[in-house]
This record gives sequence, C-alpha cells and structure tokens, in this order.
Amino acid sequence: MRVRMRTTAVVAGVSSLALLTGLTGCGAADMTKQASPFAGAQGAKSVTLSVQSWVGAQANVAVAQYLLEHELGYRVDTVQIDEVPAWDALSQGRVDALLEDWGHPEEEQRYVKDKKTIVPGGDLGVTGHIGWFVPTYFAEQHPDVTDWKNLDKYADQMRTAESGGKGQLMDGSPSYVTNDKALVKNLDLDYQVVFAGSEAAQITQIKQFAKEKKPFLTYWYTPQWLFKKVPMTEVKLPAYKEGCDADPEKVACAYPHTPLQKYLNADFAKTGGEAAALLKKFKWTTEDQNEVSLMIAEQKLSPQEAAKKWVDSHESTWKAWLS
Repeated sequence: MRVRMRTTAVVAGVSSLALLTGLTGCGAADMTKQASPFAGAQGAKSVTLSVQSWVGAQANVAVAQYLLEHELGYRVDTVQIDEVPAWDALSQGRVDALLEDWGHPEEEQRYVKDKKTIVPGGDLGVTGHIGWFVPTYFAEQHPDVTDWKNLDKYADQMRTAESGGKGQLMDGSPSYVTNDKALVKNLDLDYQVVFAGSEAAQITQIKQFAKEKKPFLTYWYTPQWLFKKVPMTEVKLPAYKEGCDADPEKVACAYPHTPLQKYLNADFAKTGGEAAALLKKFKWTTEDQNEVSLMIAEQKLSPQEAAKKWVDSHESTWKAWLS
C-alpha cells in the first residue's frame, strides 16, 4: 500500500505532501528516477521518505516528517512513488524508508531475503483490509446483497455508462493491490471492473453516488476516513485461506487482513542514527491514522498542519518513539 534530512528544519523543495492534499491504500506517478537531492549526502542530517497517493500513507509520512524536523533537527524530503517502484527506489537508496506496505511478497523475497538491500522496519500498528463494499443504505434495503452469490441479482442496478452493459465494480488506480478482474472472472459474475484512476477520483464518485442515494459496488479498504462520511457494508467473498491468492489468475477468495509493515533501506537502517531509530519505533493505531487522514482529506488542513495538531495532542504516544 508504501524522507532524507539536515540540521535545519527546512522541508526540501521536492516535498510532495502538499501536492497530495486532495488525494487519499493504495498509486501515484513513478518517480523512482527522481531521487532526493539530499539522498546520500555525506555528513548531512537528511532523510527521504517514500509517500503513496492514499491519505493514510500521507498521514504516516506527515507525522514522521514533523517529528524528524522539529524534534530531531533533520531535513526531510518526500518522493511520491507507486507501490512496486517504491521497493526499487528503496533498494537503490533513492529513498530511505517506506512507512506503509500492504504486502508485496515478490519484492520482499527479492530485496529483503535475496539481495538484502532492504530490511523490515516493523509493524505500523495498523491492519489493512481490502474488500468489496456497497453503501449501507442499499444493504439495509437489500440485505442479501452482502453475499457475493447474490450480486448478479443487482447487476442491472449497478450498471453505468462505463461498465458495458454489466454491473460496475469500481476500482481506484490500476497500480493498487487488486485481484478484482480475476475475482469477477473466476466467480463468474456479471460485472465489469472500471478504474476511477485514483483514490481521489474514486472518493468523488462514491460521494456523488451517496448524495443521489444510488447503489454501487466498489473496491475499498480499511482503515479509511471516508467510512465516517459514507457508511459502507462489506460484501462477503469466499473465505480467505492461506495461499488462495498465490496464483493471480486463479484467485477466487477474499482479500486477507494485512498488518501493514514498514521497510528501510538496509544501509540507512545501520547508519541512519536517530532518524532510523524513530522510524523503526513509529507505531500508531488505526484511530490515530484516521484522525490525521480526516484532517488532511476532509478538513483540508495541510499535511504539516494536521501533523502538528496530532503531535500537540498525543505527546504520550510519540515520546516513546524518541526514547
């Protein structure tokens, strides 16, 4: 799902968090070749963090950046990268840390176990789950829609201009972790996966559907602040069992519940001093992340403002990361 520094508390010009305020587990422009100008700077107290386009990932980075700058005196840079390319950038040392990964076993095997250029940074403290959701107002009217076996019954009501005569299953960005095309095919459902293009576009569409009280079926995930604004109910897919998603073409089961992980560049983990130590200890709750996410996405605070507000009111939480 996926910063470098100096003694001054100045944010690097390439910092992309401010540009992402309108976005919100799980794609973004590939900037793996645009390394931080501070990456690997000899003797500089600098850190570069990878930031993904969904707001939960932005919330992690915003708080980490604020503490690194204001408590430890680092210079922080952020680079926006898609999920898989972020692993390449991390391995190459173009970024130092990835604070929210939703599970990439192939990259973990390649870089952590084989090349040993990346090391685990520990649990983020948040458990992620991807699933299919319908608006709760529709589920209350049609309780059986929450079982995948009954979805075809409602395909006509879920049809859109983009779904080609079938029901629409709305996804976000094609770069996100998704098995949806395989699921639709293997469960023989009368639906078409339609990509909104980004989480921001998907949220706009969900809000519009909700405003008009229209039915919809969407790929979505928890934790996510939007549930507070548009209550949604999960559709039960065939139960997840270990290994049922091993072959991407044959997936016919639900998504797992995934404890979200942090990863560090191996060299940075050894030589990153206080910054590496803080990022390893950075661990908060779903409620913490949603609190900051809501401030960024809905209250329209800048990531820096949201981070400061959270830091000011949760000192007992983050103080432990500095000890």
